[in-house]
Amino acid sequence: MPRLILLNGAPAVGKSKLARRYAEDCPLALVLDLDQLRRMLGRWRDDPTGAGLRIRSVAIAAVREHLAAGYDVVVPQLVGRVEFIERLAAIAAEVGARFDEVFLVDDEESLVRRFAERTDAAADPTHVEAHELLTGGEDELRAWHGLIGKLVAERPQAVVVASVPSDVEATYRALLAAIGSDSR
Repeated sequence: MPRLILLNGAPAVGKSKLARRYAEDCPLALVLDLDQLRRMLGRWRDDPTGAGLRIRSVAIAAVREHLAAGYDVVVPQLVGRVEFIERLAAIAAEVGARFDEVFLVDDEESLVRRFAERTDAAADPTHVEAHELLTGGEDELRAWHGLIGKLVAERPQAVVVASVPSDVEATYRALLAAIGSDSR
């Protein structure tokens, strides 16, 4: 049975790295990074919010197609709108796939430090863009951390995985244990 894994969490908590690590073990698993997809839209910076909403619709179509073909999909994305989470869950149910809603978490101070380090490294253009889009700076980052904490409390069916800074393998093992997977 294919599975759809939503890796939700604040910026810089390690969602994309963890998604790529999962795909290394699962043949043809799709890592559907919405930030990467958004960059493919012309002039997306003119309306980042509109571009984000549009790319979510594109992602929904890709998720449905890939799951229906029998392959796993991992969506590493900060999702603050429950409606999108519910759309993903509905698609998984529609095509007979398992849906794993995962919150990747770290403490607030570590998260702020990780975001700054990631921005300073500027190894990925989407990380630079995330810094540019974070117009409220550290206060906004702390607010995202708080929102994730609130969502965790509101989503009892979701699982929580502690992100271990600088240890993708330890976090990956915790993810597999939390979702009940042997990573095939």
